[in-house]
Amino acid sequence: MNHAPSHADHHGADHHPGHGPDTDTQAEILDLDAEVLAEHIASITAWLPLTEAPRHIVDLGCGTGAGTFALLARFPEAEVTAVDASADHLHRLRAKAEELGMADRVRTVAADLDADWPVLGRPELVWASASMHHMADPDRALRMTHDLLAPGGLFAVVELAGFPRFLPADAPADRPGLEERCHAAVDHHVAEHIPHRGADWGPKLVAAGFTVEGERTITVHVEGSRSAAVGRYALSSLKRLRAGAHTLPPEDLGSLDRLLDTEGPLSILRRGDLALRTERAVWAARRA
Repeated sequence: MNHAPSHADHHGADHHPGHGPDTDTQAEILDLDAEVLAEHIASITAWLPLTEAPRHIVDLGCGTGAGTFALLARFPEAEVTAVDASADHLHRLRAKAEELGMADRVRTVAADLDADWPVLGRPELVWASASMHHMADPDRALRMTHDLLAPGGLFAVVELAGFPRFLPADAPADRPGLEERCHAAVDHHVAEHIPHRGADWGPKLVAAGFTVEGERTITVHVEGSRSAAVGRYALSSLKRLRAGAHTLPPEDLGSLDRLLDTEGPLSILRRGDLALRTERAVWAARRA
């Protein structure tokens, strides 16, 4: 699941192994995503149509562990095998597990799921959050997941129905609508490198042999006043947008740079009108 970095990566789960500023930024955004959306992730785990609590869970494309730790909290008797292509993300996940006293319930596996799959046991639940759309051959990945699951097991696919927005539509004052233009400027690149973004996974799951037992869309709206992390999340996300928004006019780039200047008077961290707005689509599919 190695893929070209883009502004979409902050919601993908598998990233290039290694260290460096880009990897650190990806990890920071994944951690902020987990912090701000903890309540929403917990609501998804509670909604899953499970017939009994799973004892073994596999988290495909685990990133830094947002899903892993939500699942460990929801199912206190379960163990999670966390799979990701990024050694750095797995290192961070293991460190968190140690801090939380959960190290004995987590196994990490470094793997590129576009290549040969490692031995992952026979889980009753497989979780894939914002990772399936990064697969080079998602239909193959769905078939592999079907065969991985224990009979009667459940596969939870969580995908982005929309990328986050943070600013009001009329902001900033000097360039209203800037955030939407930033997203539009990188959409072509994202569509080229991540063609399965926004796919309807229901028919694909059925084609892979699953029975879809539930589907829902989670609408997220978190005011900045409710979470201090929203400002940091907005800053990191707009930095990633800035890196890919080469086609914007100079006036937009200048305005964006002023928002990203954390020492300046127009810094996004100084705004009191931020809110995280996004959606997550969820499918729950069972292996017969």
